[in-house]
Amino acid sequence: MLLVTLVSTGGIGDEGVLHFAGLVVYELVVGALFGFLIGFASVRVIRRVALGSAGLYPLAVLSVATVSYAAGTVLLHVSGFAAVYVTSLILGRAELPHRMATRSFVDGLAWLAQIGLFVMLGLLASPARIRLNDVLLALAIGIAVTVVGRFAAVWLSALPFRLPWAEQTFIAWAGLRGAVPIVLATIPLAEGLPQAGRLFDVVFVLVFLFTLLQGPSLPWLARRLKVLDENAAYEVDIDVAPLESLGADMLQVFVPSESRLAGVEIGELRLPPGVSVSLVIRGDRVFVPDRRTVLRAADAMLVVAPSPVREQTVRRLRAVSRAGRLAGWFGERGREQH
Repeated sequence: MLLVTLVSTGGIGDEGVLHFAGLVVYELVVGALFGFLIGFASVRVIRRVALGSAGLYPLAVLSVATVSYAAGTVLLHVSGFAAVYVTSLILGRAELPHRMATRSFVDGLAWLAQIGLFVMLGLLASPARIRLNDVLLALAIGIAVTVVGRFAAVWLSALPFRLPWAEQTFIAWAGLRGAVPIVLATIPLAEGLPQAGRLFDVVFVLVFLFTLLQGPSLPWLARRLKVLDENAAYEVDIDVAPLESLGADMLQVFVPSESRLAGVEIGELRLPPGVSVSLVIRGDRVFVPDRRTVLRAADAMLVVAPSPVREQTVRRLRAVSRAGRLAGWFGERGREQH
């Protein structure tokens, strides 16, 4: 973004390369630090404040992200994108109340933003302006970015993590997106630079063609490279609702159709001491279970867990969901699979 803005506004200027490089480092580093502080403080506040409605938690998270971007840009004159990115990472990794509701809300906003970007692309682009040379140029750029640029970037980024070649290949092939090129292409167009219209047309063709080419090929490539997570179907969706006065949390657990929680008795879950399965929702029926109640697929449970053992409870539920009632015997501890 910084480089595109630099080119669009006429270059480095009289200050020189070192001045610009220092400005970039300052904006990115200070912006990231500011985002970390905002995210760290916000997690502590949101965990301690009991809001009046579950619907307020997604709005609180959205407000924090907005403040992180706006304050970083206006007050500190740093990169708001770096600030909000780091803040969002911290918020996304934190165990906040009503996390599933917040995640669904943010996911909906992300889809809405992407739809808006593609609508803007369609409004600004004109198929009548597109020539064969634009199509050939877009194909050449797309192939170079995907086959050369993306693979090189993924390889360098994955060096410290030692990812298998199959996963690196899939990430590189799936990495080309439409939203970022659209945003970057609007900058020279807004500045009124020469050939900005043709640049935008090339981006339009690039996004359009590679969305059609790459999108349908992803499931096939994932199967060929064997990068599908076989445990994904066994995961359980767990949300957290705070019970401040009791020092406990309420876990909302849904049993997927392929989960091995189905067929397990409540007593066989062997949850930590003090944890109680208080309610089971089965279709239109709601009842209080006992130790001999057998869980079924599509059941929903309300589990009350003291805050100190909440994480242990979540790990145990995930373990049984993956490996069944004998999860501990099989060495399954409920950690995420990689």
